[in-house]
Amino acid sequence: MKIAMANDHAGTRMKEEIKKYLEDNGYEVVDFGTFDEESCDLSDFVYPAALAVAKGECDRGIFCDGVGYGSALIANKINGCYAAVCQDPLCATLARQHTDSNILCLGAKIIGGLIALETVKTWLNTDPLMEEKYRRRVKKVQEINDKHCTKLD
Repeated sequence: MKIAMANDHAGTRMKEEIKKYLEDNGYEVVDFGTFDEESCDLSDFVYPAALAVAKGECDRGIFCDGVGYGSALIANKINGCYAAVCQDPLCATLARQHTDSNILCLGAKIIGGLIALETVKTWLNTDPLMEEKYRRRVKKVQEINDKHCTKLD
């Protein structure tokens, strides 16, 4: 699986820990930066990473910023991106099972590295629920996305 990663200055350390785990476990990582803790604008990194997920260049995305919501707000503006902010493995399970999210957003100021890694592991290894009611709900969200978001070239 190919994972797009992005972060701002607040998420650099967390991203690096997660990236090491992913690479050590056979995932291919495309790192869109940033690569240090100098103050920066989150959108400069999350936007191209989210585009890579939406275009199918990467299978999923994992984005780290201070709280997680900034990354999710940016990613969810792009057709085909379904970003969820998760603070723990339970949230990650539900984000995959109920919404089939393709981008995980983590807040480095909210959770520590150990919880972040367990959240990532859970999110990567949880499949969406296939019961009709869950598929119907996911399909409705996809229809809203397709109706209001411009298709990518």
